[in-house]
Amino acid sequence: MQNAHVPTTGCPTSVIARQGQGPRYLVPFHPKREAHHFADVLIIGGGLAGLRAALAVDPRLRVLVVTKDSLLQSNSNYAQGGIAGVLDPEDRFENHIADTLKAGGDLCDREIVELVVREAPERIRELMTWGARFDEESGELALGREGGHSHFRIVHALGDATGREVMRAVIDRVLCQEHIAHWQDTFTLDLLTHESVCRGALVWNARQGKTLVWAKQTILCTGGAGQIYRETTNPPVATGDGHALAFRAGAELRDMEFMQFHPTVLYIAGSSRSLITEAMRGEGARLVDRTGHRFMPDYDARGELAPRDVVSQAIVSQMEKTRHPNVYLDLSHLEAGRVRARFPGIAAVCAEFGIDIARDWIPVRPGAHYMIGGVTVDAEGHTSVPGLWAAGEVSSSGLHGANRLASNSLLEGLVFGAHTGEGASRAALSMPDSFQALPLENPALVESSEQLDRDDIRNSLKSLMWRSAGVRRDAAGLAEAQEMIDHWCGYVLDRQFSEPAGWQLQNMLWVSRIMIAAAALREESRGVHLRVDFPSPDDEHWRRHLAFQQGR
Repeated sequence: MQNAHVPTTGCPTSVIARQGQGPRYLVPFHPKREAHHFADVLIIGGGLAGLRAALAVDPRLRVLVVTKDSLLQSNSNYAQGGIAGVLDPEDRFENHIADTLKAGGDLCDREIVELVVREAPERIRELMTWGARFDEESGELALGREGGHSHFRIVHALGDATGREVMRAVIDRVLCQEHIAHWQDTFTLDLLTHESVCRGALVWNARQGKTLVWAKQTILCTGGAGQIYRETTNPPVATGDGHALAFRAGAELRDMEFMQFHPTVLYIAGSSRSLITEAMRGEGARLVDRTGHRFMPDYDARGELAPRDVVSQAIVSQMEKTRHPNVYLDLSHLEAGRVRARFPGIAAVCAEFGIDIARDWIPVRPGAHYMIGGVTVDAEGHTSVPGLWAAGEVSSSGLHGANRLASNSLLEGLVFGAHTGEGASRAALSMPDSFQALPLENPALVESSEQLDRDDIRNSLKSLMWRSAGVRRDAAGLAEAQEMIDHWCGYVLDRQFSEPAGWQLQNMLWVSRIMIAAAALREESRGVHLRVDFPSPDDEHWRRHLAFQQGR
């Protein structure tokens, strides 16, 4: 791996690292054997960023939205807390900007932060005009407060199901647009590039097999990568596919060492790892250990309302001190009726395991939640590959720095979804009305006779990432992980699988390898990246981004 110092947009500089070469395309294809489809704008991913991008495209253009699962299976749909925006007369844009910059560990791009924060009220009101119903109190929007925020500015819906309500409204609007088509249950294998320009994507579904989708402009909105970890709040679709296929196409990835761990994930044997929203702590919930000791004030003066990186690291330390696999959220001191009404979804999940959230302690521990790193984009969503745009969790815009402020993620999806849709629309309108398929192909490889237990590799990878690149990291653990992942890559990446389970495993290995390399390079602690062997920030050497490109 060779490093070179280059300038980048925003304040911090970047280090570019060339990662080892791997296969350009995952599967064999030939233009004479595959079906072809043409769209003016191709959008890969159907979460909030993708659908907001689709709604921003000029109705004169043909838009195709491709989703790996159904439109409802995205991180956006599972978001509980809400959307941050300055809507209270006592709040100011400058406050939201300052909170975001402080949480970001001095690695945010201030211009991007200001752009997103100042657009927030407009984007929230836009959702309301499209039918999104946010919770109200006395006829006014009910504003919550979460960790790292200095004011009450979080709009929420259905108590603790904001993502579901927002996605309902946006999906309803998309389905009314005649120029927007959508293919659900369709896996995007790779971006198609010709002369270093993105020309569309190769997709697959069980009905049609492989299809070459040719597009004038392509927008990547594939979400996160939490499934790389054993403990995660993310749905099964979050396997880092967009990060991997963008990397194979030559796009720059940045900040890949920064995976945000949510401090409070329900931890009960037999349950899914359900998110316990930060809004609970905003309403006054306390974190206690097995003895009942409220420990957060021991670590930070802000207590339970410290930013997520601080709370996650404190929980891990307290678990070690008490030799207990989790800590607990305690809401028993709050008014029971209000607690159950404010968090109906969480109350229902916990009730299945005999826990009354208004009386009983809720067992929690951190889990992988939000991928801060991603495809490097500018303020309009351009990537380093012409013809390719990106928005939402798959991107690295500079908004989050080294640690995302709570409830800024749906906001980023709205703002950058709109920007990429508008930008791709202008670009597509400026191109000739007719375009054609290109002579791209990828040959079949000789099939290996050795059988792979893909589930075993996947489970081993998830455990390894949790152990070596979780809330805490050190050189020895990262070196072990790098050696093991390189070994798996050696006999998994060169195979050509025929169905999504194999392709997802390959993408998870691609992304894990880059994350480990980035975490090993950054010899300091900053935001969500905690190196126990380098426990302090080092601005002189590391107040900069780490960026990766395919070493070709």
